[in-house]
Amino acid sequence: MLHVVATPIGNLADLSPRALEALKGADLIACEDTRRTWALLSAFNIPRPEMISYRQGNEERVAERILQAVAAGRSVALCSDGGYPGISDPGYRLIRRAAQEKVPFDVLPGASAVDLALLSSGLSTSSYTFKGFPPRKPGALHRFFEEERELPHTLICFESPFRVGAALKAAHDTLGDREAAVCIELTKAHERVHRGYLTELIPLFDGKPVKGEVALVIAGANPKFARGAEAAGPESDGSPE
Repeated sequence: MLHVVATPIGNLADLSPRALEALKGADLIACEDTRRTWALLSAFNIPRPEMISYRQGNEERVAERILQAVAAGRSVALCSDGGYPGISDPGYRLIRRAAQEKVPFDVLPGASAVDLALLSSGLSTSSYTFKGFPPRKPGALHRFFEEERELPHTLICFESPFRVGAALKAAHDTLGDREAAVCIELTKAHERVHRGYLTELIPLFDGKPVKGEVALVIAGANPKFARGAEAAGPESDGSPE
């Protein structure tokens, strides 16, 4: 059996009992960073099993070894440095192959920065879009947000602590002055969430790198969450009124 294991994104107490049992019982653990995963195992007094690095760049090659191990009757746990494997972390290619080849696998739930950021933002939870990490180049970054301009879904993405200000500016340029939240170090000791309109958040992060992991949450195209009469749309240049 292949176990896709969600691991804590900060607070170790968020490791579920099912995930703990899967890690304890694994014959092989495939993980993004063996050092990070070994630190997690040590915190729960789990003896070190056979471990293999499964990361961006070696996914296809290592996936073959993992599937062979499952076929041989071994229990394999797949995990990333935090959260769910396959959600902005390596894992999708292996899970896809397992599904296509009818290899038995299950997903053991746990902490996710996506859901935590959404709920922490105070924005609409009726529908949302998660888009991973935005591109770095300014043109591509603006197009990244332009795709969401007329959609009603709350937008969630991750961002480098060095590019938060640039991302907020690009969002404002293309979406208008919407409500948003910058979620930093979720579940960790220095967790903090900054909420407000984009024009209020930009000065807090413009040219000011933050310490820790960041998730951005931005309201969808709904007048309820935009400053002024209506959200940016086809008749608007995207600037605040």
